[in-house]
Amino acid sequence: MKKSLYVINYRGERKPFSLMKVYRGARKVGASRELAQEISRIIQREAYPGIKTLEIFERIKELLNRQSLKLGIKFSLKEGMKKLGPSGFPFEKFIGEIFFRQGYKVKLNQYLQGHCLKYEIDFLAKKGNLVYVGECKFRSLLEEGRVHSETALAYWAKTLDLRKGNIFEKKEFNGFNVRPILVTNAKFSKAAAEYSRCAGIELLGWKCPKSGGLEYIIDKNGFYPVTILPSLKEGLVDVFIKRKMILAKDVLKINPQKFSKQTGISEKNLNSLIKEAKILFET
Repeated sequence: MKKSLYVINYRGERKPFSLMKVYRGARKVGASRELAQEISRIIQREAYPGIKTLEIFERIKELLNRQSLKLGIKFSLKEGMKKLGPSGFPFEKFIGEIFFRQGYKVKLNQYLQGHCLKYEIDFLAKKGNLVYVGECKFRSLLEEGRVHSETALAYWAKTLDLRKGNIFEKKEFNGFNVRPILVTNAKFSKAAAEYSRCAGIELLGWKCPKSGGLEYIIDKNGFYPVTILPSLKEGLVDVFIKRKMILAKDVLKINPQKFSKQTGISEKNLNSLIKEAKILFET
């Protein structure tokens, strides 16, 4: 290990270089031990004091792509999630779709009257006798940072006002187990996690809960966002979102010729997307 080797993260913070993170990152997307070790050796050899984490990420992705495009695409999950912006509304639709695909009845952007104020709720998800009252917190690439305790505090205050307004006693919720849940594409700070656990707010985010965070649910069920596909240009995200094609697997349903006429997207670009989706979901 080189002496004084450190990295600069997205927030400009200086952090120790971790070879184990490189190895685990490659293994997590399905790289063999041998490949992960080889990538780790290359990154260690090429790294220099002050290297940006983004540069390391891009290099790992490049090395994975050389071995398997599928591995490279899967490694881009966090990057793809951060392309569900900048407004955050596509992220809300993505989360709604994930709950829907797991058997929930989902309603987005609902307004509920509390004791003091009327609130916009990002999503309601019902299954059995359970109702999740969800709030989504999207973090863009430049923000990278975590969801902090003040967000959990504010959401709990909203939940208390809704309860005081007796909204959960009305017919739509009567007899249901109503649970507040905070969802993010980033991580929760330690304080946010501790407060939420104490207050009774469920959390779903990157590596949270430890038993199966958002990235685990996505990978296990193949709920990859359409933004994970390399050929999806940034300006086309809204086209797919508006047509409720939020997941990468939805691309497999496309008729390139028909879809091109409807959207103006070239058949060449659509065929590239379909090819990448097939590679991603090949067994």
